[in-house]
Amino acid sequence: MVKINISILGSTGSIGTQALEVVDDLKGIKDITVKSISGNKNIKLLEMQARKYNPSIVAVSDESLAKELKIKLSDTNSKVLSGECGLIEAATIESVDMVLSSIVGFAGLVPTVKAIEAKKDIALANKETLVTAGKLFMDKIKENGVRLLPVDSEHSAIFQCLEGNRERNIRKILLTASGGPFFGLEREDLVNIKKEDALKHPNWSMGAKITIDSATLMNKGLEILEAKWLFGVDIDDIEVVVHRESIIHSMVEYEDLSVIAQLSMPSMKHPIQFAFTYPKREASPDERLSLADIGRLTFFKPDRDVFKCLSLAEYAGRVGGTMPTAMNAANEIAVAKFLRDEIGFLEIAEFVESVMSKHKVIENPSLEDILSVNNEIRNSGN
Repeated sequence: MVKINISILGSTGSIGTQALEVVDDLKGIKDITVKSISGNKNIKLLEMQARKYNPSIVAVSDESLAKELKIKLSDTNSKVLSGECGLIEAATIESVDMVLSSIVGFAGLVPTVKAIEAKKDIALANKETLVTAGKLFMDKIKENGVRLLPVDSEHSAIFQCLEGNRERNIRKILLTASGGPFFGLEREDLVNIKKEDALKHPNWSMGAKITIDSATLMNKGLEILEAKWLFGVDIDDIEVVVHRESIIHSMVEYEDLSVIAQLSMPSMKHPIQFAFTYPKREASPDERLSLADIGRLTFFKPDRDVFKCLSLAEYAGRVGGTMPTAMNAANEIAVAKFLRDEIGFLEIAEFVESVMSKHKVIENPSLEDILSVNNEIRNSGN
């Protein structure tokens, strides 16, 4: 039985908790040990995870909460760390083979880059890392000779559709989108939308930020940029298709016009397990797909006039440099404002567009440039 030691950055979030369920599902099939975990504010859950999995390191972003957790875990062998330094240590611990990067937002960038530099394979669920630092990130992957396995359901699907096609010969990537909770509505229907409405995703159970991004279609915009870097294609070679059932997770059209698709029930445990067991496929206790029970699959073009974030993300990807960083920072600020009831739903895109229109792009940015732009926008946007 192959042994693998993993670090889960963001273990208390939606992806992190499901990743730990996958670890449990694979017991007796694959020897997986959780060597380090990290969380944000849910220290009650983090304590429970630490006691169950006995990791060497438990990292907490908030220093005061880390002190509290340290007392709670004083009877264990887990070392409690705090802040970005704690996250980096959790990501670079010597005994770890693979890091699951599932911290939501820009905060996942530096720890993931440091993990690559420490020669760790990366299971990537953090979109913003590739969105803001795609070229730098992919260069680091190549320089350090580590594996990069996408965990987003769409990118895992594309990765799987490309398996065995050495020549690739891609004509187009077809990136599927659920359409979110407001599919089919007009702009006037969205004026008075509340966060409670936007957080009701039709198919997926996700954290608040990602769920709002799905409602605005910014999530799909971020995934376009992610796909650009993961698979070495141009923005114009990626087509978004709204697929309400979330059964086809994405497709690849080849030069001979054959289209290869990956299908499964809408569960993040599938791409997580695929990353943990790659290149093998292992048995899963998840619900099996029955196309006869589903009955039909539907497809639509996205409404870019109503959901402007999609076009904003594509524009940022075409401009390149630090524009995607500016867009991402503005979006994170705007989503946070919306969740605090400070702005309306449609104002999210307006805020992002305003920040992008004022941004002076730095071409070929260094990591320091990316961090500086991110901090500058956040400091001026709250």
